[in-house]
Amino acid sequence: MEHLIVGFQDVLNPATLFWVAAGVTLGYVLGAIPGLGKATGVAVAIPLTFYLAPAAALGMLIGIAKGSAAGSAVSAILLNTPGEPSSAPTAMDGYPLARQGKAQKALKMGLFASVIGDFVSTMILIGLAAPLASYALLIGPVELCAILLFSLTFVGGLSGRSLTKGLIAAAFGVFFATVGLEAETFIPRLTFGMLELDDGIALVPIAIGMLAVAEMIVQAGNIKALDVESAQISDGASREDRVVLASEWRRCLPVIARGTLIGSVVGILPGLGASVGSFLSYGATVRASKTPEKYGTGMIEGIAAAESADNAVVPSSLVPLFALGIPGSVIAALLIAAFILHGLTPGPLMFKQQPRLVADVYAAMICASLIMLVIGYNGQRLFAQIIRVPLRLIIPGVLLLCCVGAYMETGSVFSIYVMLFFALLGFFARKLDFSFVTFLIGFVIGPSLELTFRQSIQILDHQAVNLSGHPIAIVFILLTLATVWWTTRDNGRTAASQQRGDCGQTDPTEAETKHIKKGG
Repeated sequence: MEHLIVGFQDVLNPATLFWVAAGVTLGYVLGAIPGLGKATGVAVAIPLTFYLAPAAALGMLIGIAKGSAAGSAVSAILLNTPGEPSSAPTAMDGYPLARQGKAQKALKMGLFASVIGDFVSTMILIGLAAPLASYALLIGPVELCAILLFSLTFVGGLSGRSLTKGLIAAAFGVFFATVGLEAETFIPRLTFGMLELDDGIALVPIAIGMLAVAEMIVQAGNIKALDVESAQISDGASREDRVVLASEWRRCLPVIARGTLIGSVVGILPGLGASVGSFLSYGATVRASKTPEKYGTGMIEGIAAAESADNAVVPSSLVPLFALGIPGSVIAALLIAAFILHGLTPGPLMFKQQPRLVADVYAAMICASLIMLVIGYNGQRLFAQIIRVPLRLIIPGVLLLCCVGAYMETGSVFSIYVMLFFALLGFFARKLDFSFVTFLIGFVIGPSLELTFRQSIQILDHQAVNLSGHPIAIVFILLTLATVWWTTRDNGRTAASQQRGDCGQTDPTEAETKHIKKGG
């Protein structure tokens, strides 16, 4: 605590606060542009921090990471184009709310959930880094494989009306994740002689294609009806459309708490990432809801679930980095270079060798959370004006941003071709009612699942009996089986109730309508 007080004294001066605020602002803008996420922002900004003091430099980089995680919700809500793949669940309910004239409400809930998730996760990092790191040492390939397999069971919660279609979509996601060089022998798989596929398919072009471009194709086909709809809606005709009501806070606070917990746990476990955290949180919220069929039509709880988990991953992913020197995410891997550059070597010894600099980082993280709230809240009205732009002008602009985002991921035009291919796939997935969300979950988890499964086979010596030495893995395998059984039973009950409803009497209004259509 003494070091933390000194850390606040170092950070709470105009020069350092300016660079932290600059980082948050830059990250917020980069997050709102598809493809230019926190990884790109931090990578580009590291050389800019050469001549800054360590506290200001690290505060700026952490501000970029935090601001980008929150800013990616802006384009997801207003344009249905997630700034990062982890904001895809946010678009599912945020965009329908924006089309209903509740853009400011959706943006505010996304911001509040982001700040709460980020702040609480930062407190977890500060208070529990060392104890949680001792448990992280117990997570090996066998345990991680069981955890990833358990994560896939949440596909049932995101598979829409058909569990079978959801599992098929997830299987296709895992299938596309196998494209590229094989993990052990480095033999090309499914590359068809194209060198661009040797490194596999990048996630950003897939996510942008399936989510944004496919949506723009659908909207272009209904542009006349949507223009009429856009002309009729406004940015919050009443106060209830522009603010988060007390009743909505009561519904969302438990969701935010659950999302923060899920995001923090996912961040601590190396290799999972923000996308897994936001998808799992959204799926858990849908499962826990009494009206799961309403999600995807403008439920504010969906925004709270996705954004709280998405932003909680960033601070908690620094737990294994600080305590063990192992990066828990891409952003943590990039920050290693910045920490070393400014005299802070990640690992257990840094708490003894550089306690004041560690306290500076903690203080900068807390200040960045509060600055993010101020910047995001004051920019709400400006961002919400996007919905006033006619759709026929938005579609070309969104497509341009999509192409730029896909290109920036790899620096190759081939990524744009990949984006267009998956845009076509996403278009047909929407028409045939296949869940593109479960596809993305399978794709995100696929590489880690394959690698840890191969490693587990070698560690267990091809003998399932050897699992007895891995109690954590056994617990997650049992949880997987229980979740699959519960999901199957729940879907079976839903199907049975629908069949009983279909066998009942026809609704009089519906019967009259059919009679009128026949000319009666």
